[in-house]
Amino acid sequence: MKQKIISSANKKILFLPHAIKQMSRPDRIITDGEVRDAVLYGEIIEEYPEDRRGESCLIYHAKHNRAIHVVCALKTEYLAIITAYLPAPDQWSANFKSRR
Repeated sequence: MKQKIISSANKKILFLPHAIKQMSRPDRIITDGEVRDAVLYGEIIEEYPEDRRGESCLIYHAKHNRAIHVVCALKTEYLAIITAYLPAPDQWSANFKSRR
């Protein structure tokens, strides 16, 4: 699945309105560069093959001690970014890769 994600992202990355809203929250401020890094270099930690938005997944990436999660959906002509957020320590394991 990772290669499909990279291939779609290389065509175009489309940030859906919900993603933009979540990324812009003052307590988060997640940049499009951080999302791109997550998509290209992050680790898929959950897959959602039957998602109503199409085949999608949750990606984990950490850089400079800042962990982010990105949910994206594969499309033929682009990669749709559904949301991006900072994982809450009370909801995720210490490495932010599995749910509590």
